[in-house]
Amino acid sequence: MSGRATPATQMAQKAGIQFRIHEYEHDPTAESYGLEAVQALGLDAERVFKTLVATVDGKRVCAIVPVEQRLNLKSLAAAAGGKKADLADPADAQRATGYVVGGISPLGQKTRLRTVLDASALAHETVFVSAGRRGLEIELSPQDLAKLTGATAADIT
Repeated sequence: MSGRATPATQMAQKAGIQFRIHEYEHDPTAESYGLEAVQALGLDAERVFKTLVATVDGKRVCAIVPVEQRLNLKSLAAAAGGKKADLADPADAQRATGYVVGGISPLGQKTRLRTVLDASALAHETVFVSAGRRGLEIELSPQDLAKLTGATAADIT
C-alpha cells in the first residue's frame, strides 16, 4: 500500500480493521467525484458515501452521506445538537481536514471533526468513502467507519 498510503489508509491500518483500497483513474473533468467513483468502480451508488464539511452553530462538523443524496442541513444541525448548519467554504474544508475537495476522507483528518454518519450506511455490510485523494476509495464496514471517526448515526439526507 506504500504508493497509495494516505493519512486515511494509515489510520485504518493502525486501527487493525478490515478494509480494502480501490483505485481508479480520476477524470479532472468529472462533475461529481462520488458518482465518478461509482461509475469507475462499478459500484452501487447507495454504498458510496461523500464527506462534507459543514458548520453547526459556528463549529465544524463532518457529514458522511450517500453520493446520490443531498445533505439535509436542518437534520445535521439537530443530530449535532445545534440549531443552524451551513456547508463550509471549500477552502476552509481543505484547511480543516488536510485533504483536497473531491478527496476529503472522514478518516485521518488533520483536525478531528465531530462526525455524523447517515444512518442508511448501517444497512450495508461495507461502504466506500474517499481514502484521502481523488481516485482512491476505502471500503470498510460502517461500524468500523463510525468507530474510527467517533460518528453518530442519524438520518441526515
